[in-house]
Amino acid sequence: MSSTTALSVTVANTKSVGLQVRLRQIAPIPLNVDFHCRAGELIALVGPSGSGKSTILRCIAGLATPRSGTILFNGRAWLDTASGVTLRPQQRPVGLVFQHYALFPHLSALQNIAVVLADRPKVERERRARGLLELVRLDGLESRRPQALSGGQQQRVALARSLAREPAALLLDEPFSAVDMVTREKLKRELARLRQKLEIPIVLVTHDLDEARMLADRICVLHRGQILQTGTPTQVMSQPVSSLVARLVGLTNVFQGEVIDHDADKQLTHLRWLSYALECREQSHGRPGETVDWIVPSEHIILHRRDRPSRGEHENPIAGVIDDFVVLGGDASITMLVDGRADTPLTFMLSSHVARRNRLGVGEQVGVSLLAEGIHVMPATDQTQDGRPGP
Repeated sequence: MSSTTALSVTVANTKSVGLQVRLRQIAPIPLNVDFHCRAGELIALVGPSGSGKSTILRCIAGLATPRSGTILFNGRAWLDTASGVTLRPQQRPVGLVFQHYALFPHLSALQNIAVVLADRPKVERERRARGLLELVRLDGLESRRPQALSGGQQQRVALARSLAREPAALLLDEPFSAVDMVTREKLKRELARLRQKLEIPIVLVTHDLDEARMLADRICVLHRGQILQTGTPTQVMSQPVSSLVARLVGLTNVFQGEVIDHDADKQLTHLRWLSYALECREQSHGRPGETVDWIVPSEHIILHRRDRPSRGEHENPIAGVIDDFVVLGGDASITMLVDGRADTPLTFMLSSHVARRNRLGVGEQVGVSLLAEGIHVMPATDQTQDGRPGP
């Protein structure tokens, strides 16, 4: 059996119900957090700077202690403030990978991994370090020091080192943010590949929503130390629980309207918005006459072709004028002012060849359809002066 095979079996046999985290404090960084991460699952913590993401990782690792809370692994308490249980960082079997690699510059890649195995016989240290380098596909570079490795290679050494002591959980704090875009994409693929061999909970802190969507089984959206929503990437991006969550995950088409009625027979909800009566899939929020927030993702906005009308144009047709038009490689980003109103911009993406074929540009009149299936309704928040949901 190769060293890689033996290693993957060792890690994969770490089966558990996973990591359970509950943290409470008001200061210095507010925390009101409850989540669990099962064995073999990757959860991404996303949110703006200062929302408490890195503090949560530090609490799990034992590098910070909240005023109140519990951290359980497999039912065993790493932290239970009510019972006075606080395991030291050395007593918590976690692997932690920081944004900056924190490698020893005077040690080789092999030595940087072996150094955390000082309590084991030398032969075992070297065997395991070599197996880990093979696992992250750095075999052949054992003798190189950090300055002779690329940023992505250094990060993989740091990841291998975090796995050296067979951790029960893996914590990743912005692990790809210090490398260039090409290297970042390669590292994402490496982590996705490596996950298949690790049956341990993985908690990823990231500002990159594309990264979270690509890698995570579930996303926790944080704001000011509180988890606002937890769900699969698809759930969070298409069905945010509030306009605040929608904005935090980068959704732009967030508006307010009024419920007209709910048609249970046709499984439709009708909304009044500006001069339009919109239909969407049946929603649970809002009684007739109530104000609600609603979103429509870009992929559910369909351009009306100028050369040939289609049946889709009858589904929630909206008219407006193009206010902003930017070509981004093979795509075009378009902002349309609905009914020409500066306070109601609607943004969507098209392939650039479709935009050219339809002769789109700033100042052009355009029609689109908002697909009923994509419209999602949320409870109303306070309005801003322009009638859009407030922050």
